[in-house]
Amino acid sequence: MARKKGELIYKIYRAFSYGLSPMINLHLRWRKFRGLEHPKRWTERLGRPSLPRPAGPLVWFHAVSLGEGMAAIPVIKCCLTRRPDVTVLMTSTTLSAFEVIKKELPANVIYQFAPVDAPAAVEAFLGYWKPNAIILIESELWPNLIIGAAKNGIALALLNARISAKSFRYWSLPVVLPLAAFMLSKFSLIVPLSNKQAIQFQLLQAPPLVINFSGDLKYAVEDTTLAGDNGLEELQEQLKHRKVWMASSLHRGEDKIMLRVHKALKEIYPDMLTIIVPRHLEELQRKGISVALRSHSDKLSLGAETYVVDTLGELRELYRLTPIAVIGGSFLPGLAGHNISEAAVAGCAVLTGHYLGHFNHMVQEMQRLSPSSVLQVSGDMLVEALIELFSDAKLLETRRAAAKQAYHALSSGVVENMWRLVQFHILDKSVPM
Repeated sequence: MARKKGELIYKIYRAFSYGLSPMINLHLRWRKFRGLEHPKRWTERLGRPSLPRPAGPLVWFHAVSLGEGMAAIPVIKCCLTRRPDVTVLMTSTTLSAFEVIKKELPANVIYQFAPVDAPAAVEAFLGYWKPNAIILIESELWPNLIIGAAKNGIALALLNARISAKSFRYWSLPVVLPLAAFMLSKFSLIVPLSNKQAIQFQLLQAPPLVINFSGDLKYAVEDTTLAGDNGLEELQEQLKHRKVWMASSLHRGEDKIMLRVHKALKEIYPDMLTIIVPRHLEELQRKGISVALRSHSDKLSLGAETYVVDTLGELRELYRLTPIAVIGGSFLPGLAGHNISEAAVAGCAVLTGHYLGHFNHMVQEMQRLSPSSVLQVSGDMLVEALIELFSDAKLLETRRAAAKQAYHALSSGVVENMWRLVQFHILDKSVPM
């Protein structure tokens, strides 16, 4: 009875999404006009390929945006090493993710934009690429894609699986729950991000036997060194004798908090430099603050107060320029945090706010291993926390070491564990050697 109800709701969804297809096409054209879709490859979102499909088995990895895509790359590399007979297709949705991820992927990975969840786009995509398995990252639950894949006998996995509180409330509604259960019944493997997420998937009636644990893929951040050809080594040399801190991944409204902090600290440390990643550069300019722009390759003069990172894909390297990282997306209600592991592996003292969303489990895990690894602080207390770190070299080094040690403890074996699950539950059945 529940299955039939799920099938009925899916048929309604499918008919509705089919009827909206012309509007979806127009919407994509509008996004292309606004520069939000790729100017030449936007039709890939309609399921139209731009590259040939090689012969042989193919595994499709999909991640909606940059964070999820970067988390998938270590598993993709493992797949290519362990299963050289398999072609890997990677898709993402956002243009910003595309520009960064394509530089990080191995050369033999095919990279496309993911199709929208309209019947014609999904059918065209699956019909052309004919994947043996689909591996989705985090929260990509699209009915036409999932049900269409199952109808074609394609194995499905959901790695780093999570559902936001808002989405969980939506999928739990009596009218929608049968569709959620129907979709989740099609998965051969679900690897939740945490115990809480596992419970939520079970409440949405995911089959208990497909739920397994391995750890958080966002800990699988590769350690980096500064590249000599991008000017960062020179910048690091210029910063040797200055107090430095970074405010990264800032959302609207948080830039004002960080500017207040910057001004308060400048009164105490006149030579201090703030490295900042703002969403709205004009806010800095309105405040009359001296700014050096990363995109312009600006040199740091003695009068430069802030170094603005207005480029994509360099954050991991830039964390190596600062002993202190304040991770944004966490200082205002309604925000949901950002990945702190990139700052931790770079050896930064990590500070974050209290609005963390699903990243709360990452902070709690690190604090459980070492209470000094992550400092949670409100925007009002941030100045005091930074002054304490600037004035106490021993405390700063303790926090830096604690963050790095906690990261290494939590990242150990994550990719290997995830690969074993994918191999056993997905590839051994859908792409036997």
